[in-house]
Amino acid sequence: MADKIKIVVALAFVAAGFAGFYYLVESATIYRLGALLGGIVAGCVVAWFTQPGKEFFVFAQDSWGEVKKVVWPTRDETLRMTALVFGFVLVMAVFLWVTDKSLEVVLYDWVLGWKKA
Repeated sequence: MADKIKIVVALAFVAAGFAGFYYLVESATIYRLGALLGGIVAGCVVAWFTQPGKEFFVFAQDSWGEVKKVVWPTRDETLRMTALVFGFVLVMAVFLWVTDKSLEVVLYDWVLGWKKA
């Protein structure tokens, strides 16, 4: 029950930050952003001390560990694969255009007899 109350308080802080952002519409932008970020930070701090918040922190740590295990492609590999994708898209575009024009000629000119003027 205590976690639910903390989550409601955290959401109230975030809502207050958004409300402050819109309430201070006449103020300087730095004050508006301060109200927004203050509400979000206060909400995150309160949520941090809940059981779901602690579980999320453990999940985030595990996720970061998994990201470190990924073998990222080199710049050369990335450029080659990007060029390959662009080339494939270009070939498919030409193929689909030729197919479309061929079907247009077959259907409109030969089958239906609607020659273009």
